[in-house]
Amino acid sequence: MRVINETTLPSGLKMTLFSWNGKYIVKLENGQLEQTYKISETDIAGVSEIENLVKQSDFEIKALDIFAQMEANLEPLW
Repeated sequence: MRVINETTLPSGLKMTLFSWNGKYIVKLENGQLEQTYKISETDIAGVSEIENLVKQSDFEIKALDIFAQMEANLEPLW
């Protein structure tokens, strides 16, 4: 697995982009929680298209909503 890029999104989420086995893997981190998305290299034009998708759409807002749901699921443990 090869790291292509690491960045912090405006919301504070850490995004790491990997290339592995014919797929791009987008990993989002928020504290102890992670979300991972796998995108086939044949389904997208390249790294810049993935970065634009994450930064220019409501992808980040939806990811934050999922993180909130994940935190709610773990709330009894914390």
